[in-house]
Amino acid sequence: APAAPAARLALGGIPQRGAAAAEATAATTPPAGSSLPTLFAGLALGSVAVGAVQQRRRAPRSRATGPARRIAVAADGQVRDLLLEDAAEPRFPILSRRPAPEGTFPKLPSSVRPGVVTGQALVDLLDWAKENKFAMPAVNCVSSSSINSCMEAARAMDAPIMIQFSSGGAQFIAGKGLDNKEFHACVAGAVSGAYHVRALAEQYGVPVILHTDHCAKSLLPWFDGLLEANERFFKKYGEPLFSSHMLDLSEEPLEENIEICTKYLERMAKMNLGLEMELGITGGEEDGVNNENAKPEDLYSKPEEIWQVYEALSKIPNANFTIAAAFGNVHGVYSPGNVKLDPEILGNSQKYIAAKLGLPAGSKPVKFVFHGGSGSDIKDIRQALEYGVIKMNI
Repeated sequence: APAAPAARLALGGIPQRGAAAAEATAATTPPAGSSLPTLFAGLALGSVAVGAVQQRRRAPRSRATGPARRIAVAADGQVRDLLLEDAAEPRFPILSRRPAPEGTFPKLPSSVRPGVVTGQALVDLLDWAKENKFAMPAVNCVSSSSINSCMEAARAMDAPIMIQFSSGGAQFIAGKGLDNKEFHACVAGAVSGAYHVRALAEQYGVPVILHTDHCAKSLLPWFDGLLEANERFFKKYGEPLFSSHMLDLSEEPLEENIEICTKYLERMAKMNLGLEMELGITGGEEDGVNNENAKPEDLYSKPEEIWQVYEALSKIPNANFTIAAAFGNVHGVYSPGNVKLDPEILGNSQKYIAAKLGLPAGSKPVKFVFHGGSGSDIKDIRQALEYGVIKMNI
C-alpha cells in the first residue's frame, strides 16, 4: 500500500538506507483515515535511525574522523587546545573562551567594564562610590524579567547597579517543583540567576555587582552551597561566579557574629569574593525574617562595635568587606517621616575608626550599607551618603 502523507512528510529530510527502507516504511504505514499515522511515522523514523547507527558501527573507522584540533598559543606562551576546552564546558558554551568585555566608562575606574564586576574592579568601584558620595541601588530579583528590568534601567541611567537574590527569591527562581531539601532549590535558583546575569550583562553594556542578600545562621547551608559554586567557577575562569555575598548574623552575639564572618571571609578572600556583614538589627520584616518587635536600642549600632568588626576583618589578607550597621533603618514600605534614622551613628563611627587607625581627619575607612531605605527622609539619605554608604537596598 502507498505510504500515508504524514509518513512521507516526516521521512522527507532523513537520509535513507535505500529502497528497502522505503518499502519497509510503506508496508508498516496504516491505510488513509487511520488514527495512528503519526505513531507509525515515528516508528519508521526510529527504525531508520537505528539502522543508520548500526551501519556506522560496522563501517571501518578512519584515523582522520572527528573535528580538527584547534590549537592556540596564549600571550604567555601557553598552548591551549580549544576543542578540549569546548568539551570541558558543555552546559554553558556562552561562557567558553568569552572575550573580555570591550569599552570602559569615562567617569568610572578603568578596571570597571560591562558585565559582572568582581575582584579588584569591585574594590575600585566601591571605593569610587564612597569617594564620590553616592550609593548603588541593590534590587532583590525573583525572575529573569526583574533581572532584565534592572539592567535595562541601569543602561537608561548610564549607571552601575547591584542585582541580588534572597534565599526565598532564589528558591522562587528555581520553581516550586524543585525539592529544597538541604537548600538545594535556593542554591540552584541563585546560581541560575547568576548565569542569566552573566549571559546578558555584557550585552546590555552595564557593570553589575552580583550579590546575595540576608543569610542568617539557619541559612548557612545555602551560603556553603553558593561558595562551592563560586569555587568551581573560580577554578575554571579565575574569578568568582558572584561579586559578593551577605552574612546576616545580627541576631547572634557580636563575638560569634565576628567569628563566623572571619571564618567565611578567609575562604572568600582566596577567590576575590566580597562579604557584606550586618551588626545591630534592621527592624521590620523581610523574606520571612520578622524584627517588628525588636528593642529600640538594638536598631542602633555603636561605634565601638563597628570598630570590633572592622579590626577583625581587616586582618584577613585580600579582605574586601562592607558593613551593614544599624542606624534606625527598617525593612518595609513606609510613608516618609515614619522611620527615624540617625545617620550620625555612621559619621561618628568613621571618626572613631579613623582615629584608631591614625588616619587624617575626614577619612572614611568603612564602606557602609543602607538596608530598609523605604520611608526614609531624603535629608537622612543624603547624610548617610556623606558618611560612606555605598549600597542602598530598595
